[in-house]
Amino acid sequence: GQVVESGGGLVQAGGSLRLACVASGSAVTPYAITWFRQAPGKEREGIACINPHDGLTYYAKLVAGRFTISRDNVKNTIFLQMNNLKPEDTGVYYCGTEMAPFPPKDGTVWYASSYTYDYWGQGTQVTVST
Repeated sequence: GQVVESGGGLVQAGGSLRLACVASGSAVTPYAITWFRQAPGKEREGIACINPHDGLTYYAKLVAGRFTISRDNVKNTIFLQMNNLKPEDTGVYYCGTEMAPFPPKDGTVWYASSYTYDYWGQGTQVTVST
């Protein structure tokens, strides 16, 4: 499979950005497509996930209420609408696809850890200035 992200950029605190992720090249629809964020010197963390099979969404607490993940099945694209951005949202945003079905075997509600994901994009930089 191939994953391509786009939409990053520089924005002032309080502003908005919309990221896009196109996942293609796989004969099997992933069970989870997730946006991850990686700040300098930190691990990649899952922030928003969507199950393309049923449309259910999951969010990390630090972005709930500010970020919205959605899908356009016709364009095979997953979007991340980010509102009220904060400087701590700065980082490289990656899109990953997970082929294992829900629920995760480790007892968690959604696939928030990056270690199980099968395919990744190259990432898109988001910088939020004060």
